[in-house]
Amino acid sequence: MKPAADGAFAVRVEPAGFRFEAGAGASLLMAAQAAGIRLPSSCRNGACRACMCRLVEGEIAYAVEWPGLSRDEKDEGWILPCVALARSALVIESPLAAPHVPEAPPPRPLTGARR
Repeated sequence: MKPAADGAFAVRVEPAGFRFEAGAGASLLMAAQAAGIRLPSSCRNGACRACMCRLVEGEIAYAVEWPGLSRDEKDEGWILPCVALARSALVIESPLAAPHVPEAPPPRPLTGARR
């Protein structure tokens, strides 16, 4: 499948069926967040493996030389979305994906009298 005119690729997240577009140069994690989808994450540099999920369909490249996956894990289809870049339309499996719900800012304390 060819990219959209802007170079973005469609990404589907299973089992929830979330969909977003990942543009050139944006990690899958960042593109998902921009679309309001929260994928598990922690370090955001390919070391902690908190975001590890399975690539069901499509092709990716990595923004780092060797992400924190073993050769066997890569061969089994595991990827790290925090450093993965879409190179085609993708289907990934991330059971903990959820809609991103922004946190409410903490209440501002009242300071001094206002007139």
